[in-house]
Amino acid sequence: MNLYKAIFKPILFKLDAEFVHDCATHIGGFLGRSDILLSIISKNFRYDSPKLSKTVLGVDFKNPVGIAAGFDYNGKMANVFESFGFGFNTIGTVTAKPYEGNPKPRLKRLPKSQALLVNKGFKSLGADMVERILDSQTYSGKTLGLSVGSSNLPEVNTIDLAIEDYVYTFLKFKNKDYIKYFELNISCPNTSMLESFTDLTNYTNLLKRVKDLNIEKPIFVKMPNELDIEKTSELVKISLTYNIKGFIFSNLVKDRTNPLIDKQEMQSIQSVKGNISGKPTEPNSTKLIAEIRKRFGSEISIIGCGGIFTPEDAKNKLDAGADLVQLITGMIYEGPIIAKKICASIEHND
Repeated sequence: MNLYKAIFKPILFKLDAEFVHDCATHIGGFLGRSDILLSIISKNFRYDSPKLSKTVLGVDFKNPVGIAAGFDYNGKMANVFESFGFGFNTIGTVTAKPYEGNPKPRLKRLPKSQALLVNKGFKSLGADMVERILDSQTYSGKTLGLSVGSSNLPEVNTIDLAIEDYVYTFLKFKNKDYIKYFELNISCPNTSMLESFTDLTNYTNLLKRVKDLNIEKPIFVKMPNELDIEKTSELVKISLTYNIKGFIFSNLVKDRTNPLIDKQEMQSIQSVKGNISGKPTEPNSTKLIAEIRKRFGSEISIIGCGGIFTPEDAKNKLDAGADLVQLITGMIYEGPIIAKKICASIEHND
């Protein structure tokens, strides 16, 4: 019996979504400081098997199921996710400067759509504070990544300024041993910058600067969900010329006519800003994985993200060509046991 879905979820879903998230952050931070509590959690939530381990772009993963960027904004829960059965977790998205986040409401559940309305806009304590938080902990055996974005502030209002903003955060963390990989977020749909890094010229200029930093750790580019395949392929080609071989498919959906969004729920959020995670992201995400894998083969590595709620959902992403998978919304709806279920299913179906 899934106690989370039977007992806790009905209570939590009556409370404000961002309030629940903030509580989870505080509780997760507390748990992460106790070896005893982490050991108890591990005995109940982890599914360990050498068959699940993978090496992707030179990074070792205990299993292929991770927590995506967007849950642990500032690294306060960096120590806890492995005990809940996840093979890796991404901190952030971290920006150079602190930002409280877009005006509330920033997070709203859409249960019929199995989705969340998200409008956080790179909420972050800023790179300096996140560095202090992460430096204060130890991460033996854990696979941590860091998602990097540009500060969503009025003064960061040109592509050149945004690029330097990215560079600041990369420099801050490039030599941290506890960071095993980076994510380059070019696809957050909740920021105010009018220009986009999906523009090929802007993207090329960004990668030129990133290359100059001589980062030795792999970088995964977080890709948009609703970009057409030809434009996506062009971005991948440019990435490869700068020796970036990792990609995440994909981010949120903007299109509110998406057929997987319940019409009644959509009516209830007509006046609320934000974009959609969860099940409405799934078809495009899986389609992009399959097509990009077909076009680029073993030249690239892919993390599948979007609409993973069940072991079957994860299998679909892996079968389409993903090397690893990430999730957030699926855990919110299905509970923290989700990683264990997916890992058990992957091993038994091999």
